[in-house]
Amino acid sequence: MKIIYMGTPDFAVGPLEALLAGGHEVVLVLTQADRPKGRGHQLQAPPVKEAALKAGIPVLQPLKMKDPELWETLRGYGADLFVVAAYGKILPPEILQIPPRGCVNIHASLLPAYRGAAPIQWAVIDGQKESGITTMQMDAGLDTGDILRQYPVAIAEDETGGSLFEKLQKLGGEAILDTIRGLEEGSITPVKQGEMTTPYAAMLTKEDGNVDWNKSAAEIGRLVRGLDPWPGAYSFLDGKMIRLRKTAEAPEESAAALQGSEAPAPGTLIPQGGKLYVMTGSGLMEIRELQPEGKKPMPADAWLRGARLAERSCFARTRS
Repeated sequence: MKIIYMGTPDFAVGPLEALLAGGHEVVLVLTQADRPKGRGHQLQAPPVKEAALKAGIPVLQPLKMKDPELWETLRGYGADLFVVAAYGKILPPEILQIPPRGCVNIHASLLPAYRGAAPIQWAVIDGQKESGITTMQMDAGLDTGDILRQYPVAIAEDETGGSLFEKLQKLGGEAILDTIRGLEEGSITPVKQGEMTTPYAAMLTKEDGNVDWNKSAAEIGRLVRGLDPWPGAYSFLDGKMIRLRKTAEAPEESAAALQGSEAPAPGTLIPQGGKLYVMTGSGLMEIRELQPEGKKPMPADAWLRGARLAERSCFARTRS
């Protein structure tokens, strides 16, 4: 099938490569503009652009989608189908109407759950047991089109945002090939979406990683895992940021023994036997790996050997 592909980040590279390996003719790729990155603020191409150029596919990076010249350019390629994966731009009706087979979106959730920009991370943060890929016939709404097929995957108890990303990136490639086969065979019956069953999966920012120690140990643990590797969970101690890399809930009996008769305030650090615990709003959390500001990640016991903790040292949400 002749396809125009639209995508931007790493997640969209897997499906693009799967389409090429599956024998489809990707005639054009659309992706977002190059962005400045790093201390030098040098322009860096999106991952999808790099993959497309490596495969010899022409690339467009339109700044706006409501452009009649762009519409005419897209029509000129005579594509049967547009495939979209994490492109980051809303397609106007004029583009949705161009390909005879329509526009199919690869979304990293089981719609109507987690519409929005960060469905992978929020599924982990919220403690969901299942995620997956939905292929969807795009309409003018945001992730509201008819469902073509769904491909569920279990979320492991130790799942991170990064590990679930890898699973769904691979599954996204398999899903789009299966969906295209279904469209060609006429074996797919689109299904209308119901109402959204979860909160909107809003785009993540660095501030989302600022730990609220009044929450439970379970909630904070899911936040740490969901925001791994980006933007990461963190807190402040003595004016310096500490990133939390690996954590675990302490058993109830350990929590009772360590906190004593009077429970410390949430955020209080409790070193004990080479281990580092922190009091939360409900339960005790063990920090197993952390990253002090300006340093590499390290086991908590190694950090404790060099730290000079005052009695009842407490994490804070600000540097001051």
